Amino acid sequence: MNKNTPNIVKQNVHGNRSERSDFFSKKESQLRLSDGTEFKGTAPKWQNDGITGEVVFNTGMTGYTESLTDPSYAEQILVFTYPMIGNYGVDESTMESSKIQVSGVIVSTLEHNWAHTKSSQSLLEWLKQQSVPILFDVDTRALTKHLRTKGTMIGSIGKSSTNLKSIKSATSFVTIDAPTKYPSMGPKKVILVDCGAKDNIARSLRKLPITLKQVPHDYDYTNEAFDAVFVSNGPGNPEDYVDAIAHLKKVIAMDKPIFGICLGNQLLALAAGAKTYKLKFGHRGHNQPCINTKNERCYITSQNHGYAIDDKSLPKGWEVTYRNLNDNSVEGIAHRSKPFSSVQFHPEACPGPTDTAFLFQEFYEVIK
Repeated sequence: MNKNTPNIVKQNVHGNRSERSDFFSKKESQLRLSDGTEFKGTAPKWQNDGITGEVVFNTGMTGYTESLTDPSYAEQILVFTYPMIGNYGVDESTMESSKIQVSGVIVSTLEHNWAHTKSSQSLLEWLKQQSVPILFDVDTRALTKHLRTKGTMIGSIGKSSTNLKSIKSATSFVTIDAPTKYPSMGPKKVILVDCGAKDNIARSLRKLPITLKQVPHDYDYTNEAFDAVFVSNGPGNPEDYVDAIAHLKKVIAMDKPIFGICLGNQLLALAAGAKTYKLKFGHRGHNQPCINTKNERCYITSQNHGYAIDDKSLPKGWEVTYRNLNDNSVEGIAHRSKPFSSVQFHPEACPGPTDTAFLFQEFYEVIK
């Protein structure tokens, strides 16, 4: 090669099968919301109609594989506000659980051709494999504005005779079947309460010199030997996690360290005696600004939640440690003198910024 010849990197570009195949057969479809509003779109012909779920939106520009496999999205229809989804295919090594968790997907432009060295298939192929419906060619800007104005609500992809107003959001518990103990990396034993934990939470904890045991959300670990408890994210109304809250109350009485993420933040608050409430349209994306109330330092955070803590209900001895700069909602709490704290955002990211990953080390400093 001539030394003046530019070094050309060959991209791994893939098509999504032949566009003349049955796989690409399309049909007109729509999203119908419980308030009667409809948004037109297009769906694959092989897709079944009538899939229902709570319709929520995510403002992230990347990370659709991680978001779709996040257990916190169980039973929800996820709207992506970024206008083009699927352009880099699907790399299954980036999944945050063993399967797609959402009930359905809604996008503006679905990219059929994709290019990425690590991906193995298209987004549409992946969704078809797991029988997850998608609606594309949708005016997602108008849909998002509607949800921001009216609030999240139940919706149906495709034709459905179901009375959507009669459907009430119910918590679908997503957790491991039995306790799992990881190889020991240190003497301190930490219990990870799995309420729908993203895989990167366990990966982040396993980087610490601890012994980690992951347990189902309703598992009673309080009679076992442990040094601290870590409570994960998860779907649904935090008040429905009756057993997890009861176990946390016992740990609080033991004065053993507790740290929670997302749903874990709300469960710790409920165990302490505070209250939670449902947000109008929630926080879902990778660009949520939060401020540390003590040093006024700001962080860009990854979030996925529909509930929040009522700060006025926090009992004596507790304080707000982080707030959301968009709506001033509570993003973190801590006890003033005891080793109990939690955050509403995701320091483990996946997807999103890792600006707050230091919180895992801070947790370890409390227990070492």
